[in-house]
Amino acid sequence: MRKLLFSVCVLALLLPALALGQSQKPKDVIPTAAGEVTIIFLGHASLMLQWQGKVIHIDPWSAQADYSALPKADLVLVTHEHRDHLDMTAIDAVKKADTLFVSSLKASGLLKNPTVLKNGESATLLGIRIDAVPAYNRVHMRSPGEPFHPKGVGNGYVLHFGATRIYVAGDTEDIPEMAALKGVDVAFLPVNLPYTMTLDMLVEAAKLVQPKVLYPYHTGETEMDRAAAHLKDVPGVETRIRPMR
Repeated sequence: MRKLLFSVCVLALLLPALALGQSQKPKDVIPTAAGEVTIIFLGHASLMLQWQGKVIHIDPWSAQADYSALPKADLVLVTHEHRDHLDMTAIDAVKKADTLFVSSLKASGLLKNPTVLKNGESATLLGIRIDAVPAYNRVHMRSPGEPFHPKGVGNGYVLHFGATRIYVAGDTEDIPEMAALKGVDVAFLPVNLPYTMTLDMLVEAAKLVQPKVLYPYHTGETEMDRAAAHLKDVPGVETRIRPMR
């Protein structure tokens, strides 16, 4: 009995601490004509968005948060199949009976009735238009001729909240297709080696996309003060640094 009471007391002490840890994740609010979008920066490539009472989880990874303590997902977006983007432990913790899924083809096998989008395809779910756009390496290779992220396999996503566009790039380098992304208001661009972009590539990607607000993410060991210094002279782009290792 004493052991049981001790365990209950420890759990009672831990639960508020876990909840506090989640509440301390940084948040930004993006105003749109269709209602505010709240962005919660969970870490790495994991994001949670809230809009019109809906919860959107992007690339949930249990290394970044206790997903059992987070709001359940109305929609989960998965950019590609790598374990830090497709983590079924996190997805199982956050899904509910009517959760919708959007993924690339290669990431779709473990998900329940996902909407599979190839590069260039779109779907509208929960009132949000979702455009799948290319995400790939053109320089960094796992071995000669084998890029870490081959062209045509993974997705980035452009989410339309009314007229406001939020671009989540996925694992990519500065690729020419970025120049076709028009009217991006908020962009998440990755900057960590060897898997995504160098600082110089990040600057070139920012110039191609021209978002109003840029969040470097999937940052790994990148020194973010250096990233901010590189980006400060990109005209018309406000860089916001948040903890996204």
